[in-house]
Amino acid sequence: MIKRRSFLVGSLAAAASTTFGCASQPPTPPVDPAGAAGAAPPPPTNQKKSLLILGGTGFVGPAVVDAARARGFAITLFNRGKTRPELFPDIEKLRGNRDPNKDEGLKALEGRSFDAVIDTSGYVPRIVRASAELLAKNVKQYIFISSISVYKDNATPNMDETAAVGTMSDPTVETMGKEFENYGPLKALCEQAAEKAMPGRVANVRPGYIVGPGDGTDRFTYWPLRVAKGGEMLVPGSPNDPIQVIDVRDLAEWLVKLVADGTNGVFNATGPGAPLTMGGVIEASKKAASPKSDLELTWVPPSWLKSKESGGGEPIDLPIWAPAEGETAGFHRVNVDRARKAGLTFRPIDTTMVDLLAWFNALPPERKDKRRAGISPEREAELLRAFHEESKKK
Repeated sequence: MIKRRSFLVGSLAAAASTTFGCASQPPTPPVDPAGAAGAAPPPPTNQKKSLLILGGTGFVGPAVVDAARARGFAITLFNRGKTRPELFPDIEKLRGNRDPNKDEGLKALEGRSFDAVIDTSGYVPRIVRASAELLAKNVKQYIFISSISVYKDNATPNMDETAAVGTMSDPTVETMGKEFENYGPLKALCEQAAEKAMPGRVANVRPGYIVGPGDGTDRFTYWPLRVAKGGEMLVPGSPNDPIQVIDVRDLAEWLVKLVADGTNGVFNATGPGAPLTMGGVIEASKKAASPKSDLELTWVPPSWLKSKESGGGEPIDLPIWAPAEGETAGFHRVNVDRARKAGLTFRPIDTTMVDLLAWFNALPPERKDKRRAGISPEREAELLRAFHEESKKK
């Protein structure tokens, strides 16, 4: 929770669900693309752009498919066919492996031409380089989904795309490391590999936490579910701690807009549009979840939580939140001005929360019972008892 590695782990989990999804996760029930805010999707155009998606059946991929369809794009998916292969029966699917050294590799892409490719499944620079070099002669634009975890440190608020990225002493290493310390630097190297293969024709997009319907990580979902349960609830930090997330549909619609406009460059991509705080997350959770009347919030300082986590025991998993001070002071204060100028827009956080909860509640009971993030009730109760006992002694 407190250490940087925890945020790398969280970002890795988000990326993994974005790319591969979960084999036990059913297809996302349909969600009104207009959302509660009533914003209509972009109207279809007569421009029949061809789009290749590397991945396409995890979390971000299906949202991109929906956004691209709304613009009338011709869509092709390239993946192994192992994650929800039943999705999109009417879309062309090419089978292969991102790693050119495995199975049939990238052979299915040889000789194919597309207006653009969106890479939702790149983690290793060698593998990103292989696809970018293969497609360079036949693709006009390469959009790589990176992460704000590329930055060397998260201590400085308002970091823009010029901030230093993390590096590795051995750039040939292809493993994440014991504490996932290589995740950010590997993503940075992937960005560089794509740009080197297709100079001036790459959009490197660095999302923050991606949330919304279809999010199999259960991280943002933890908050409305916990609020709905009622009782005394442990909440980290203070109500004013900043939070940045981006609805997967907002991200997907903007990625497709980058294709439509032919926009390249490096972009931080997180939201929402209006400043969000941890208190705002709780309020949005209340609106979406109709909590029991006995809900009582107990805000616990980061320093106290850190002391308890360092003492061993079950990890303190309070997803999305990060201390608004010290080495994570800038983690939820990333500058997104460049993406906004390129057309990134955001739906209200209340809409995201309502749609996310509706999606989760439509899942099979056996899936809902196996939540993948959040502090356990036993650990929460233990911490609350300790916090109150220690507070009385002061």
